[in-house]
Amino acid sequence: MGTALELKNVTKVMKGKKIIDDVSFTVKSGEVFGFLGPNGAGKTTTIRMIAGLMKMTSGEIFICGKDREKEFEEALGHIGGIVENPEMYKYLTGYQNLKQYARMSKGVTKQKIDEVVEFVGLTNRIHEKVKTYSLGMRQRLGLAQSLLHDPDVMILDEPTNGLDPAGIREIRDHLRKLTREKGMSVIVSSHLLSEMEMMCDRIAIIQNGKLVNIQNVHDEAEAETAHRYFFEVESGYASILKEKGIEYKEVEKGIEMELEKDQVPNVIKMLIEHEVRIFEVKLISKSLEDRFLEITEKGGTTIA
Repeated sequence: MGTALELKNVTKVMKGKKIIDDVSFTVKSGEVFGFLGPNGAGKTTTIRMIAGLMKMTSGEIFICGKDREKEFEEALGHIGGIVENPEMYKYLTGYQNLKQYARMSKGVTKQKIDEVVEFVGLTNRIHEKVKTYSLGMRQRLGLAQSLLHDPDVMILDEPTNGLDPAGIREIRDHLRKLTREKGMSVIVSSHLLSEMEMMCDRIAIIQNGKLVNIQNVHDEAEAETAHRYFFEVESGYASILKEKGIEYKEVEKGIEMELEKDQVPNVIKMLIEHEVRIFEVKLISKSLEDRFLEITEKGGTTIA
C-alpha cells in the first residue's frame, strides 16, 4: 500500500490558543481511515486544513506526494469530499447540479456524470428537482458530485448525520465500494462509533487537539496477550477456580475470566473433569466504543 495522505507536525493556533497541537499521521491508499474525538477535539479543523479551507500555523501536509502549501492546486486536485452538509441548488434537478459542478473541473464528460450517478444509485431520480430529495438522496448526490473529477482521497465529515439506518448502511456500502473498486482512500469523521467500527480499517483518536491513539479496528484481539472470556456454566466452579488461583467475575448466566489463549482449553478441561457443565465459551472483544471511552477518559475529558 502506498501513502495517499501524510500530515507532519501540523499545528493550528487561533487567538493564542493551540487548537491543533503537533498532529502527525498517514493514510494508506485504498483504506477507510476514521477520525474520532469528543466535540471540540479538533476533528473538523484538521479536515478543513487538509481540504485547503484553512491555513496551518506550522507543519506539512502531503496529498499523493504533493505539498499542500507549495503545490496547492495539484495537491487539492487529488481530493474530493463533503465537509459538513452538501450544498445544492434545490430548484435544479440532481443532473443539472452535477453539470454545473462539472464545469469547475476539466475533462468531465457526460459519460462520467452518468457513471457516478449509477455508482451512487440515483439513476431513477437524477432528473427530479433536488428539493424533492430525501436527506439520504442529497448525501448520495453530494458523493456523486465529489467523485466527478476522480479524486484519490475522499474526505467525508459526518457523512451519516441525520440519516436513518437504511441511509447509513447505503453510505457505508458506497465507501467500501470506493476503496474496493476505485482504490480510493476515504477519511471519515463521525460520532457514530458503531458505524465507524463497521466501515473503517483504522481509526485515529484526537483529544484536546492532540492525536492520542491510532488503532487497527479489527486487530484488537491480536494486539493483546490476555483476553476476556465468558463462560456460561452451572454452579460448582467457585472452589475449583479459587484452588487453582484463577480470578473470575460473576456475571449474568456465568462468569468472565482474563486468560491467555492457550489457557482456555486447560480451564475447560479442568471444569469438565470436576463435572461442571459448560454451555458456552466465547471471547469478549472490546468494542470501538469501549476503547474510545477508555482512551479519552484517561485524559479526564467529558465525552459530549
